[in-house]
Amino acid sequence: MTSIALAAAALTLSSLPSAAHAETPQDAFFKNLSALCGQRFEGKVVTTEAADSDFATQRLLMHVRDCSAEEIRIPFWVGADRSRTWVVTRTATGLRLKHDHRHDDGTTDVLHWYGGDTAGAGTAERQEFPVDQESIDLFNANNASVSTTNTWAMEVHPAQMFAYELRRPNRHFRVEFDLKKPVAQ
Repeated sequence: MTSIALAAAALTLSSLPSAAHAETPQDAFFKNLSALCGQRFEGKVVTTEAADSDFATQRLLMHVRDCSAEEIRIPFWVGADRSRTWVVTRTATGLRLKHDHRHDDGTTDVLHWYGGDTAGAGTAERQEFPVDQESIDLFNANNASVSTTNTWAMEVHPAQMFAYELRRPNRHFRVEFDLKKPVAQ
């Protein structure tokens, strides 16, 4: 009887996912973001700081595209300005967010490829990206030292809302996109 119980327990344990294959919060977040691939959504600034007034009066559009198992590129358009792309990449320890800023002719902006890696597990719906050393060095070299304490965040609430957020002392910017209403252009 004991050998039957042991065999049953072994069978039960073998059918459970191993810790090495368990989905992490970053995996679930990446999956939620990947589900939006190929779609465009309009957004609006939901913070009320004076620094946000220019964005608040523009049409804001994100387009989740160029999706692979390791990277998702999300162009973020502010009115006619199409210079920004958010790039979310898998890393060995979580996720990375970088900002690809380019001029109209495709050349990179002086403030290009800044961002950071997740420092904690986050959740399937929210990931935070504290500024990395490469970005701190870039900001210091380009008179943008106010940005050396940035933490960016992204949220995906499936079939509801996507948010992009920037926080640092004395600064909070947040834009939310309605996932219930994809747009054609």
